[in-house]
Amino acid sequence: MSDQKYPLREVAIDAISDIAQHLPLDCQMFLIVCRPGKADFDLVLPSPEANLNNALDALRRQGLSIDGENAYKADLLDAIVGAMAMGLQNTNPPPAGHWGQRFWDIGREERALSEELVEALKLTRENLRACQATIHLCGGFDPAYVNDAQAAMKIADAALAKATH
Repeated sequence: MSDQKYPLREVAIDAISDIAQHLPLDCQMFLIVCRPGKADFDLVLPSPEANLNNALDALRRQGLSIDGENAYKADLLDAIVGAMAMGLQNTNPPPAGHWGQRFWDIGREERALSEELVEALKLTRENLRACQATIHLCGGFDPAYVNDAQAAMKIADAALAKATH
């Protein structure tokens, strides 16, 4: 069937009218026409009283949800991850009122929290070092405490090295 000989839009509209005559009055109908693997023709036609949310719910009940693989979902998730990464770097904020602002803000907040934790860890590590030095100079220290403190400082140093590079 060629598109020129049988104009699909008109055929689809006629099909909605013909099918609607045989449905219960409380039904809502959508007709979706597509050519699998081709982006040149997609047509979604609702009947006049149809609600798109009801149609989407029906598709989800048939297993067509965000859990399946599709290019639209992949592109959307890439955009979300990108917005969060840009927020982490405090670069490229979205335009005012853009839906990506929410995700950019999440990235920004995570970066601020990370920076706060790094500063707290630096302060804690320095205080632990100072306490160790004081105990060592005063004598009478428990070697187990020193060993545990030394191990804790090594862990803090490793975390700080990762966080500040």
